[in-house]
Amino acid sequence: MQNRKLKNSELNRKTAAQAIAAQRTPLILILDNIRSLNNIGSVFRTADAFLIEKIYLCGITATPPHKDIQKTALGATDSVGWEYVDDAVTLVQSLQDEGVEVWAIEQTEKSTLLHDFLPQKNKKTAFVLGNEIKGVQQSVINQAGNVIEIPQEGAKHSLNISVTAGVVCWDFYQKLKTK
Repeated sequence: MQNRKLKNSELNRKTAAQAIAAQRTPLILILDNIRSLNNIGSVFRTADAFLIEKIYLCGITATPPHKDIQKTALGATDSVGWEYVDDAVTLVQSLQDEGVEVWAIEQTEKSTLLHDFLPQKNKKTAFVLGNEIKGVQQSVINQAGNVIEIPQEGAKHSLNISVTAGVVCWDFYQKLKTK
């Protein structure tokens, strides 16, 4: 028995306008000094897939429109809300003042392992994703106070930022939907 691949016309895809108007997942992504334009675009695609509320682009993180972001975003910059904010620490403080629970995605001494993290159904959450080489700035970790670590068993203990975004967004989305 064959398992036929679906055509794009069979996927029940939303238009950009429908995606923007859709009920959003109460998750915000903060990109802290991301260097790779392709990684930025990939995060936009992941955010579109899970109807993430918003992306904040901070520090040296480039902003749309840019051809290298568009190359991997494939139009997701039109269906996901985003904003540039220069300083991630100030942004984290501002979000916390609004009642958003902020978690840095990093490896620290007192991190919460991803499988132990449980999102709160009626509370907005933000995840901070860090620079490809240096990770999340220590000052941002200090301000956030909360840290989630993705358990890893290999030699590198390092995931690409776009992979990390996919893992944590999926985890948040499926835990929230099954709660």
